[in-house]
Amino acid sequence: MSGAEVWKTWEGRVVDGKFTLRQLLGVSEHSAVFLTERPGEPARKVALKLIPADAGDADRQLVRWRAAAQLSHPHLIRIYETGRCGLTLLYIVMEYAEEDLSQILPHRALAPAEVSDLLPPLLDALSYVQGKGFVHGRIKPSNVLAVGDLVKLSADEITSVAEPSTRRKRRDVYDAPETASGIVSPAGDLWSVGATLVEVLTQKAPVDESQGDPVVPTQIPEPFRGIARECLRVDPKRRCTIAEIKARMLPAGRSVPAEPEEVPASPRASKRVPVIAALLVVAFAVGFVVFHSRGKSGTVTDAVPDQSARQVTPQPAPATTPASTPVATATPSAAAPAPTPAVSQAVVPPTKKAPSNGEVVRRVLPEIPQSAKNTITGTIKIGVRVDVDSSGKVTEAKLVSPGPSKYFANLVLRAAQQWEFSPPQVDGQSAASAWVLKFRLRKSSLQVEPQRVKR
Repeated sequence: MSGAEVWKTWEGRVVDGKFTLRQLLGVSEHSAVFLTERPGEPARKVALKLIPADAGDADRQLVRWRAAAQLSHPHLIRIYETGRCGLTLLYIVMEYAEEDLSQILPHRALAPAEVSDLLPPLLDALSYVQGKGFVHGRIKPSNVLAVGDLVKLSADEITSVAEPSTRRKRRDVYDAPETASGIVSPAGDLWSVGATLVEVLTQKAPVDESQGDPVVPTQIPEPFRGIARECLRVDPKRRCTIAEIKARMLPAGRSVPAEPEEVPASPRASKRVPVIAALLVVAFAVGFVVFHSRGKSGTVTDAVPDQSARQVTPQPAPATTPASTPVATATPSAAAPAPTPAVSQAVVPPTKKAPSNGEVVRRVLPEIPQSAKNTITGTIKIGVRVDVDSSGKVTEAKLVSPGPSKYFANLVLRAAQQWEFSPPQVDGQSAASAWVLKFRLRKSSLQVEPQRVKR
């Protein structure tokens, strides 16, 4: 049996006489994580992690966990309890996280805007940990977790800077090179940040060069490429600091963080607000006058004018309007529309039926995994234009506003291709049409607004 199959058989067992292992959540080479609940709190999910009890380090590991449990930060996973499971295993009970970043990356890389939202809470938690005299020791995508709407760092591998680390060995590219010599330091955490940053933007961890600094891919945009490059220095003394990363994240020319803004706008936008308001007032006044100029009935007709009023050549508007015309109540001072030039009786088309604009008869929403939804910060807006034939089927769909993520844009595009419409009717005949579908993706919702457009 594989390791996962062995751990699966543990479901239903009780650890330390109080934690029933409900479901296996994940397995690594040296641990397994289960869903459980704390005694007296059956409705509250928590995670229980089991690791081998190293004979020479078990007691020290429990001390590390208990020290980490004293740390409290909104972007740090809480530790509730620790202990032994028989003679061969240790357990730690932690805050339950719905997803982790390693579950997102097989599907897509993060957009730069998403990384801009991800880094600040990660750095804040790391700054807090290091400020208390600890190092995180294991920053990587699987240890960047989502708890509700919050990004949180794991806490089970936090260790004191003062603690000897001779037993610590380098496991992979996320561990700094000096870890192979048992050195664990704040600078090592910055190496891990750089390696994680490269992977979330490219879906590939940096290549661990045997000599020299790893090469950071050129397709990574700034400031993230510069941050990753400064973190991934083989010499710990040459790595950047948390404060320097935060400074690089600020907009150009700022020395302090900008005040939060709901929508980025041009500085001139605020100056246009009074002008726009004035135009709206004028438009309202003109509409009011035109409305009343058409009589109290409020009826406006698109019918062809009385045939008796038609002439072969255009005629100027008469001084007085015959009582039989549709606008008999209009006054000379009203802002009435300009008269329509008369046309020859011979070329007057037959009366047409008012066209129907068509309607949506089948909506298809993109199927987005919850793990991908959890990476959305704010609202992702994607627009798709669809050309529809006279039977109501989509013949072509193309992105007119792809948004920041190719992954989400492709899902939306595939969904838009499956929409169906009732075709508009012109002279009793079905006609082709075109629509723009405006999708708005949020972490907890998905909305779409269809708009008919001219072909």
